[in-house]
Amino acid sequence: MGVGGTLEYLTDLMGSGGHKHKKKKQLQTVELKVRMDCDGCELKVKKALSSLSGVKSVEINRKQQKVSVTGYVEPNKVLKKAKSTGKRVEIWPYVPYNLVAQPYMAQAYDKKAPPGYVRKVENTGTTGTMTRYEDPYTAMFSDENPNACSIM
Repeated sequence: MGVGGTLEYLTDLMGSGGHKHKKKKQLQTVELKVRMDCDGCELKVKKALSSLSGVKSVEINRKQQKVSVTGYVEPNKVLKKAKSTGKRVEIWPYVPYNLVAQPYMAQAYDKKAPPGYVRKVENTGTTGTMTRYEDPYTAMFSDENPNACSIM
């Protein structure tokens, strides 16, 4: 351990009173899908989520039914607090359209998704098969085709 490491260790030891301190939470954004119909619903959800400790901001988009909570919070606690309002709540299930390989698959396509979004689908090897389209004209004139010169 160098001098810097020793000083850091002693500072941590003195600052926390000799006790190990909890790991600090990361600043993160938790996105939820919350069923809201009116200004009252929106205000109720915003007030409940703002009361959580560590919350820096709460942004609500009622048209998309989306709530974004930014702060030093845990997603499970935010979800639990949002559910305490009596609204139907789930973690935001959508991703932008261009991040999904096959957005019109049965699992990904959702009529209720906001414009430009599809459902988040885990990529498993069995969801679809890729087929390669071969142009029939290139095979006709290929060097590997023994009957290629029959046309000429």
